Amino acid sequence: MTTVAALQLAPVLGDFAGNRARAAAGIREALDAGADLVVLPELATSGYVFETVDELRAVAVPGDHQIFAEWATLAASREGAVIVGGYAELGDDGEFYNSAAVVDASGVRAGYRKVHLWDQEKRFFMPGSEAPPVVSTAHGRVGVMICFDLEFPEWTRIAALAGADILAVPTNWPYMERPAGERVAEVQIGMATARINHMAIVCADRSGVERGVAWNEGSSIISAEGWVVAAVGPGVGTAYATIDPALSADKRLAPLADAFDDRRPDLYAPVTKAK
Repeated sequence: MTTVAALQLAPVLGDFAGNRARAAAGIREALDAGADLVVLPELATSGYVFETVDELRAVAVPGDHQIFAEWATLAASREGAVIVGGYAELGDDGEFYNSAAVVDASGVRAGYRKVHLWDQEKRFFMPGSEAPPVVSTAHGRVGVMICFDLEFPEWTRIAALAGADILAVPTNWPYMERPAGERVAEVQIGMATARINHMAIVCADRSGVERGVAWNEGSSIISAEGWVVAAVGPGVGTAYATIDPALSADKRLAPLADAFDDRRPDLYAPVTKAK
């Protein structure tokens, strides 16, 4: 069994040092509470609503920045612990990427650059060009993607087919109106994605208001069956839940129904065609 934690933080735009400290404090608290997998929001170290490239440049860091060594040291406090968190990356090519790092006691196990950029992100970031990594850990196989990536079923299926037991999704979901009593739309997408892939999903959203942009504060832990088993709600906080990775590995939906074995890839070619 794996105890997972979704941290809903309130990053401050441009305050790398403060965001670094807030992230470390949240990670430490989650690990002390027994979390094996800790997921932080998208761009947790930088903030989100940039207006100029210079603002982004001031908080972007390379993938081997010391902050990840700090996360590795924190992970070492709990055997097998894994941390997934979003940050603004300065690539070796001089471009900026909306990225996430997968870290354990040994250091950075994998990095991911967001492929599907949302709206104004396209003004500042380059899209990634590699499939979501799936990392074997002491607590199951952890896949990672970021925010808007979750809304592309082709992309989440790739992670599931690669063997992800738990999909970690750092996110910043801008607030959008919804009918009374309804869940956040992106959470509903996460629930459907978990159910059709029989794969647990951990979404770590953010809190606070940044340059007039509010957030859905929708941090949720979703079981492989597609149910929200823990959520944060308004404000800063952490959701915890215990997940059995073996449930994700079993794709049987009924005695003669299987989420993967019943696929018909020979008929799916139109899905990958450009419009």
